[in-house]
Amino acid sequence: MKINGSRDCGNSPKNRIVQDIAIAIEAGNMPETGIDDSTVWHRGDGRKLKGAASHRSALDEVLPAVSITVNHAISHGKAGAANGVSVLADGRTRRFCHVVEFTSLKATTIAEINSY
Repeated sequence: MKINGSRDCGNSPKNRIVQDIAIAIEAGNMPETGIDDSTVWHRGDGRKLKGAASHRSALDEVLPAVSITVNHAISHGKAGAANGVSVLADGRTRRFCHVVEFTSLKATTIAEINSY
């Protein structure tokens, strides 16, 4: 898979974490950072999922990308967002924006993800 990361992550570890979460979701993988049983994911299809098991199951339904470009990854306080475009195996493109709220400023556990 080809990944083009955002230039916004240069000196911001939290921006990098937000970018990595977005890339994992777009690739159909579980984010390595902080999904637990209280994490809520509001998906673009209107579904609301809670907990790691629900997230894992839903990610199995995601059409994985062959190429992901993150245009911007930003953070402020306990929140961050990453947007960009994924290219699927059949050539279709999927635009994305994942807004992440962490439980604390340390950005170790995700409270909520809103995907558009």
